[in-house]
Parts: sequence; structure tokens; C-alpha cells
Amino acid sequence: MKTEMLIESLVQDVPVGWKLERSVTLAMTVGNIVAGIMFFVGIGFRSDIAYALETARFLLKFAVTLPLVITATAAIMRAARPGASFGLSGWGLAIAPVVLMSAVLIELMVVPSSHWVKTIVGSNARNCVTLIPILSIGPLACLLLALRQGAPTRPGLAGAIAGLAASGIAATFYATNCTDDSPLFVITWYPLATGVVVMLGYLGGLRFLRW
Repeated sequence: MKTEMLIESLVQDVPVGWKLERSVTLAMTVGNIVAGIMFFVGIGFRSDIAYALETARFLLKFAVTLPLVITATAAIMRAARPGASFGLSGWGLAIAPVVLMSAVLIELMVVPSSHWVKTIVGSNARNCVTLIPILSIGPLACLLLALRQGAPTRPGLAGAIAGLAASGIAATFYATNCTDDSPLFVITWYPLATGVVVMLGYLGGLRFLRW
């Protein structure tokens, strides 16, 4: 009973909620700056970025990564509060996968089956599964630090969602360098890289967000 009363009091603590929101906003800002600096110093845009901006496949990648960042950030605010349910924020996390799956179905209809394997393998698989986790380090660290201003009752889950947001930031930057624009490539390697970051976030949440 005492635990339930404590959780209820924390849920109703408006100043704490305001402080958490401000901390997450700051973490997202700093995290983006850190990832951006790492990207532009060590990687940079693909050489044909001007042409790529005119193609649907290239732009589609951002129709996946940006909703992931937005919806995961909204879910973070829920996950950081004790006993809170996700509601629409939880359903929102399905937007990016649905968009990607829809694009894959279209791709399978327009690309000959003889080219599927080559398209899936692409030429940047190793870079994808390496650079996205690396670019995620800064945003993930910032978000885990911000989540310490909250009181998540499921710290592992909160950390995993922070990993989703961090990987979305990293994937958005990396997508401007990656020359493999096919949804078949994206659905194969981007989620694999994201899974690595989500696992790191989960472990980080268990380690740093317990209360």
C-alpha cells in the first residue's frame, strides 16, 4: 500500500513532470548536436546528395526515421513516469514499421525477384550496422541522463525506448550518407542496427534508472 501511495504522489507531482520534460528536450537537443558533430566530422553526406534528394527511395528513409524519433520521444515521456500507461504514444511507435513495410511491399512488386538478394545485401551493410550504433552513443547517453529526472517503474523498458529514439536520430544522419536506398535494404539492416542500440538502452536503463 505504501508503494502504491508513493507512485500516486509521484504521478501527481507537476514540478517533477515539468523538470523531466525540460530535461528530455535538452537531451534531444544536445544528443542531436553530438550525433551531428560526429557525423559531419567523420562521415559526411553522400557525394550525390543533390540527386538523391530528388528520388522517392531516398526520401522514404526519412519517412521512417523521423517518425521513429518523434514517436519514441513521446513514449519516453510516458515511460519515465511511474505507473503510467502508453496509450496513443505506444500505438504511435507502429508508424515507422508500417510505413517501411508498405514501402517494401511496393518494392517487391516493382523490382524483379532476381534482384531481391542483391538489393538486400547492398553495398553498405557493414557501415549501417556499425555507424548507426556509434552515432547513437551521444543521444542515448543524454536521454538516459534525462530519464534520471523521472521515476520509471520499468527502467529497462524506459532505456529501450530511449534506444529507439537515439537510433532514430543516428539513422536519420546516416541515411544521408548511405547510398543503398531500397526499402529492402532498409528493412534488413536498419532494424538490426536499431536493435543493437535498443539492447544497449535496455541494459543502460537497468543499470542507471533503478530507484
